[in-house]
Amino acid sequence: MSLNLSRSMVTRKTVIETEHGVVAAQHRLAALAGAEVLAAGGDAVDAAVATSFVIGVLEPWMSGPAGGGAMMLWRAEQGQAVALNHGMRAPAALDPADYPLSGRGAAGDLFPWEHVEGDRNVQGATAIAVPGVVDGLGQAHARYGRMPWAELVSPAIDHARQGLLVDWFAALVIASCTRELAKDADAAALFLEDGQWPTISGWTALADKRLDQSRMADSLDQIARHGARALYDGDLGAAMAADVQAKGGCLTVDDLRGYQARFHDPLSFAYRDARFHVVPGLTAGPTFRDTFAHLVEARMGDRPGADSYAVMAGALQSAYAARLESMGDTGESPEAPGCTTHFSVVDRQGNMVAQTQTLLSIFGSRVVSPSTGFLMNNGIMWFDPVQGRPNSLGPGKRCLMNVCPVIGEQGERRFAFGASGGRKIMGAVAQLSSCVTDFGMDLVDSFHQPRIDVSGDQLIADDALPREVLDRLRQTHKVTTTRRTIFPYAFACPAGVMRRGTLNSGCTEIMSPWGDAISEDMTHES
Repeated sequence: MSLNLSRSMVTRKTVIETEHGVVAAQHRLAALAGAEVLAAGGDAVDAAVATSFVIGVLEPWMSGPAGGGAMMLWRAEQGQAVALNHGMRAPAALDPADYPLSGRGAAGDLFPWEHVEGDRNVQGATAIAVPGVVDGLGQAHARYGRMPWAELVSPAIDHARQGLLVDWFAALVIASCTRELAKDADAAALFLEDGQWPTISGWTALADKRLDQSRMADSLDQIARHGARALYDGDLGAAMAADVQAKGGCLTVDDLRGYQARFHDPLSFAYRDARFHVVPGLTAGPTFRDTFAHLVEARMGDRPGADSYAVMAGALQSAYAARLESMGDTGESPEAPGCTTHFSVVDRQGNMVAQTQTLLSIFGSRVVSPSTGFLMNNGIMWFDPVQGRPNSLGPGKRCLMNVCPVIGEQGERRFAFGASGGRKIMGAVAQLSSCVTDFGMDLVDSFHQPRIDVSGDQLIADDALPREVLDRLRQTHKVTTTRRTIFPYAFACPAGVMRRGTLNSGCTEIMSPWGDAISEDMTHES
């Protein structure tokens, strides 16, 4: 825990209840774009399309058109949950022999894999997987959208034409990855000054610097005019694949043309008097289910305390262990065909979307496609580079994602939760879901409740937890305490919406300086 941090500062976010639709996203302007769609009469899916493309422009190091992810939907009229997997795949020409182990032990990014020579599975064009998010959005819109596709992509084009304003938070994020960004000339040109220095604003000056995202704006315009498949079947996709190959990757036009996001029946299960719906297959959905299978018979008490935190820690530890030992694309899964962002939407009719989308690491592969202006993913890092394991690296395989969008039901309440934060995602979403279903909390209390993380080899605990809770956790775990801070996020970065009867509300991680929830009746104020 840093000794530099103030002990007297308190951070809180306000949550309102309204009969209007609400969007909760990790960037206020992305939430605003979605809320404006709702105000214009759009469905929750329409709002999700607009929010997704805008946040890919304004938070480009987290997600974008060259990323992937998953979506959970709730269709109110049918009373039905639907899952949509738009995760990434390894290119068909990928050769595991091109990713030799260095013998230096574990790598240092998001996963405990063995280190690969030259970080070829983490950094550069050799780390790029087949993206899926744009096709996923296109399929969701084709099935449920009410507004024209081009109108929904238009706000993102406008933001890209203006360019991302580099305020203090953007400068901090860029500075955190300057060394890696400088290794790719196109990434350096977009994010750095003189190709080597982080883009920042003056210490005492108002932010006035913007990234040049004009190339990205042109590409988004093609997607707006020609549809989602422009990135897969058209000249835009061909140009992106050519850029990746020129930089040493193996992404091809055939990989893009063959890609298709897929709808699924959700993985649904009962938990006490509640019911959860998650994305099945190669996501954190099955791990979320396993967590609650451990909790269902436990005594949680009537409020979060030493017993409930200890039970949750044990459940998370067991579920994570099973995940790493058994999950991966073996070619036999019947359910399935970082850095990340999450947003949730609820409209006036009660339709919901929980969308998690990612480039995986912060700034993905740290490679920019010069023809498209898109920052590329590093989805290959999702695979274990050691062969002979369930999630071993291989050609054409589906990536085992950490994403965990959730739809929950309990009585007259329904909620859509998710988070960013790599392996920390599932634990954060599980704890928020438990706060609501086990203790009857609303969004205000659940999002402000201190959390733990058990995704690694030690338990990380919020030092705001009472001493008796920390002492109990230390009886069975190696515990490190830390504060919830703006950077880095020790406990993931969630966002969610809730519907109680006809009243909607939304909230984002309380430490996120950009994250916000906006209702459609607030759009005239923004």
